[in-house]
Amino acid sequence: TVLGYGNMTTNLILQSPAPDIAVITRIAAFTGNGNLARVSSHGWGCQAFDSSPAVRAIVHKESYAAGIDACFVPAGRTLNDFCLLAMDMDSTLITIECIDEIADLQGLKPQVSAITEAAMRGELDFSESLKRRVALLAGLESDALQQVIDQRLQLSPGALPLLAAAKAAGIETLLVSGGFTFFTDYMQGLLGLTTTRSNVLEIVDGKLTGRVIGEIVDATVKQRVMLETCKKLGIGPDQAIAVGDGANDLKMMSVAGLSVAFRAKPVVRGQADVALNFMGLDGILALFAAVD
Repeated sequence: TVLGYGNMTTNLILQSPAPDIAVITRIAAFTGNGNLARVSSHGWGCQAFDSSPAVRAIVHKESYAAGIDACFVPAGRTLNDFCLLAMDMDSTLITIECIDEIADLQGLKPQVSAITEAAMRGELDFSESLKRRVALLAGLESDALQQVIDQRLQLSPGALPLLAAAKAAGIETLLVSGGFTFFTDYMQGLLGLTTTRSNVLEIVDGKLTGRVIGEIVDATVKQRVMLETCKKLGIGPDQAIAVGDGANDLKMMSVAGLSVAFRAKPVVRGQADVALNFMGLDGILALFAAVD
């Protein structure tokens, strides 16, 4: 059975940026069904007759080794079954960790990146790690934040097609981040996102003080914000898709109807419904394709 879905017919969706149909066919055969249907430009699907834990394990192992994303999903689901797309920002919607890039302008990227990585792996308390990282930025000119946007910020592959499809399906978008409002506000304006929530950097006389103002957006707050957003929309969390890459996304992902680990840390891949390690964010769309 698929996590959270009970005994339902399961589809296996196999996607790769550089698909080798022979390898994809071989992997699909582990389910007892090699009858593949093309579901996207880079994806194939089949009805997975056997999706037992043992079969899932071998499919995931062989796929990962071959640079293929393998996702077991309930058959018959469509994008229209969802009303909210909740996403993390850093290393999910965008390719960078904003705080690491700000630190780079201070010559402190190695120190800050090491703390970021440990926090994303779940080895450090997120709130404490954020305070430690922000403290290292004290005295930096606030112009550095705009520099990061102008010189370093890039959307993750597939972000625009995913958001366009969500908008076409009438799905609201929530960007909930342990990063900073300077960047989430920019992303909201750029992409027309419905709602954002993140941390506020204290700036005095044009310089960062090394402090965060107000409640820190950690794992618990991320989950709460997503649940509050669902309530405002009059929907259940089972009608939400949650996408993230770090340990601080797990609580939010745990209550969503579909959780997607995007190029994520192993601790996150292991707990998500599906994982995309090689495809862009638009790989989510193929999960809802009809498989005959």
